[in-house]
Amino acid sequence: MFALNLDTFRLYLPLLAMLAACVAVLWVTHWLLIRRKDGAVSSISRQLILLSLTIVAIILLVLTLPVGEATKGDLLSLLGLVFTGIFALSSTSFVSNAMAGFMLRSVKSFRHGDFVRVGEHFGRVTVSGLFHTEIQSQERDLITLPNLYLATKPLTVVRSSGTFTSCEVSIGYDVAWHKVEPLLKLATQEAGLDEPFVQILSLGDFSIVYKTGGICSDISQLLTQRTRLKKAVLDQLHAAGIEIVSPHFMNQRQLPAEQVFRAVPTYANSEEGSRGSPEAKIFDKAEKVVKIRILLDDVTRLKTTISAYTLSLESADNEQQAQINLAIQEASERIKSLENIIDKARENQQKE
Repeated sequence: MFALNLDTFRLYLPLLAMLAACVAVLWVTHWLLIRRKDGAVSSISRQLILLSLTIVAIILLVLTLPVGEATKGDLLSLLGLVFTGIFALSSTSFVSNAMAGFMLRSVKSFRHGDFVRVGEHFGRVTVSGLFHTEIQSQERDLITLPNLYLATKPLTVVRSSGTFTSCEVSIGYDVAWHKVEPLLKLATQEAGLDEPFVQILSLGDFSIVYKTGGICSDISQLLTQRTRLKKAVLDQLHAAGIEIVSPHFMNQRQLPAEQVFRAVPTYANSEEGSRGSPEAKIFDKAEKVVKIRILLDDVTRLKTTISAYTLSLESADNEQQAQINLAIQEASERIKSLENIIDKARENQQKE
């Protein structure tokens, strides 16, 4: 009995050794990939590398089974059929989302932290993976969208250099447009927007619909700027004695002539929006992703600087070499400091 067990163990020893080696390689590869601090390996690349290694590991385990060559060939053929069936059955979701993820990465239409609008969803990008993209909405909720959905729907991306912010307002026909336009432009300027504009969108039955706005340079304060613009429009129009009416407001009054439908304007402090900005809480995860991205860009820039300094050492004299070595040391210390900050930020993200 003991000899039989020993022979069985020897028979399965190559399989056990291969299993242990495959598990070790997969674990070490996963650990190395998630420990990369320079951002060179994206989440999609990590997933593809691990998926490819897993398939190779399964094939190697089949090859080391203690069976005949014909049986191994049959098992490999069966394994190929299984993989083919899996890809065929999941082609409408798994493969389609993966292909859409590749397309979005190749197009590079958005980055982490960008404002995007797709369908009825609007928010800031926090995660862009192989099969899905995660955005943080205005309600601070995290929305997971399949990449196929993003690839088949019109995708609007707010440019980091700035975007036009506007609002609409209805004014009665008793107020001339050349009186309304300068007030709306002044409101846009007071809201902190550049290049103000005013448009007449429609001539309704009882009112004129105006659209006013300008360029918001700081897109991180996009929601605050929209609210600030509406406040400024209210203050300017009410201060000038102009009523804001709805499209269905009929000018038939059973009220004293001196009574008007407007509030007394109260001009808000310009610093109010920056102190009470809701974006810091609404897009907290997106803001953290952007900060990590900026830190990774700084690390990459410092490493490039160190490489340039290293190349210049050969042609420098002793005094210049001392200065270059000092600069390399300072850059290296800065990189270590930034990497520690990035590690702590990623740990906090995982805890959340």
